Amino acid sequence: MPTDLDTASSVTIDAPAKRVWEALTKPEVIKKWFFGVDTITDWNEGSPIVHKGEWQGKPYEDKGTILKVEPQKLLVHTHWSPMGGVPDRPENYQEVSWKVSGHNGRTELTVSEINIPSEEAKSVSKESWRTVLNNLKQLLER
Repeated sequence: MPTDLDTASSVTIDAPAKRVWEALTKPEVIKKWFFGVDTITDWNEGSPIVHKGEWQGKPYEDKGTILKVEPQKLLVHTHWSPMGGVPDRPENYQEVSWKVSGHNGRTELTVSEINIPSEEAKSVSKESWRTVLNNLKQLLER
């Protein structure tokens, strides 16, 4: 059930859904648009997903579980980051959904996140999604 601390961001990309999906699921491409992160997963439902990187000079390792995969349509995973300041417990994981909708060579991508812990975290999340979606759009429209 949505709350005031959930968020969603969308972008329309001048590229087919297949290319957008590849950019969401190929680690070497993710690294180009998503803050240089290294993504480790096999994209199977129930499998772990790990994002490793460096933020403001400090290494981090975020983690979660792949919940749902519908190729070129939907990817859902959980997410927890030690930088969030909350303990690594199931109730502190966000659920992130990537919805891909392609039509006539263009694709609408909507990212939603539920269970954000605070208004401050929601604000940071919205700004981060705006940045990465714009990065992805620029990469795929080159």
